[in-house]
Amino acid sequence: MKEIFLLKLGEIVLKGANKRQFEDKLRQNVRRRMKPYGNFDVYLMQSTVYVEPMDDEADVDGAWDACRSIFGLVSLCRSRACQKDMDSIFQTVEEYLGDDLDCADSFKVESKRSDKAFPMTSIAISQEIGGRLAEAHPNCTVDVHHPAYTVYVEVRDLAAYVHGPAVPGAGGLPTGVGGRAICLLSGGIDSPVAAYMIAKRGVEIEAVHFFSYPYTSQLAKDKVMELARLVTKYCGRMTVNVVGFTKIQEAIRDNCPEEFFTLIMRRFMMEISQRIAKNDGCKALITGENLGQVASQTMEAMTVTGAVVDIPIFMPLVGMDKEEIITIARKIGTMDVSVLPYEDCCTVFTPKHPKTKPTLGQLLNAERKLDREALIQEALENVEKVAVKYDDEAFL
Repeated sequence: MKEIFLLKLGEIVLKGANKRQFEDKLRQNVRRRMKPYGNFDVYLMQSTVYVEPMDDEADVDGAWDACRSIFGLVSLCRSRACQKDMDSIFQTVEEYLGDDLDCADSFKVESKRSDKAFPMTSIAISQEIGGRLAEAHPNCTVDVHHPAYTVYVEVRDLAAYVHGPAVPGAGGLPTGVGGRAICLLSGGIDSPVAAYMIAKRGVEIEAVHFFSYPYTSQLAKDKVMELARLVTKYCGRMTVNVVGFTKIQEAIRDNCPEEFFTLIMRRFMMEISQRIAKNDGCKALITGENLGQVASQTMEAMTVTGAVVDIPIFMPLVGMDKEEIITIARKIGTMDVSVLPYEDCCTVFTPKHPKTKPTLGQLLNAERKLDREALIQEALENVEKVAVKYDDEAFL
């Protein structure tokens, strides 16, 4: 019989009355992610999503790689289905996993019988199949405590399934069950990781990027688009809102004390992002702020920059070390792009001695010469919306 993916559900299994909502969303997400790879049947039974290729034209390897980045799955395995009798199970193990057993010096069999009508217990299945395999592979001894290779047999309602060790899934909750949020995507290391971490909790991600041409180049914009594309491997499709920020930054430079440049700039970013969020049905903002990392990320600074918004601000990196953030960036594939040397708007007009412990009164006084509303409205009128998905051609 054909190869089938068994995708095991994570914390969804702990849900109560709304469990069906999470399962339906996960099944929908898997079906959408399989479409580029051919014709697959996707169905859910017994806390497992089954992904079955329906013809020989399906790109099984491409589909497998896509499944590994779908949130809501705790583990995945490629299996071979067979009839629910011991001869068929043994023959399938030999055909599907025999080469792996030949390369190992020890093995064991683990069985799970969710079909209680099957006449043998899980232990009896393991003993029977293990004994036959030991005879067929005399150079591979049985070791139930520390085996080099484990054969898994699952007797389920529809069929029996045999497979080798599972691989970890992406974890988290299915994209879409946690609402929508907007991430302020700068082009650095932190913000793509922040988007990934909140997406992992089932949140659909939209992004805002502030573009300061000619102080920043087209390459800087392309870098952000590429980061967004890489994050969509996990969170699905994304809209990036590109906001022209040059006029606002020049107004800040010409009318405000230098020590407050970065803080005032960030207050504009937060307010503009909130207005885009509310217009697009997003319920929160996401930032890559990390406590104490730079002058604008002290408690006092984050208080005054967050004071201009009234929706939640998610800061998943706020208590992490930089090395922890970099580890995640490498894992999700954004690190190499994040470190490309293209300046972003946060590096334009940087103060020599930034204020690290500002008060709200000081910021309001520093902004008094600015026509905030006119600057914000002009920026919002010229927002460029770019739809990004992982299958797009790379931007860099």
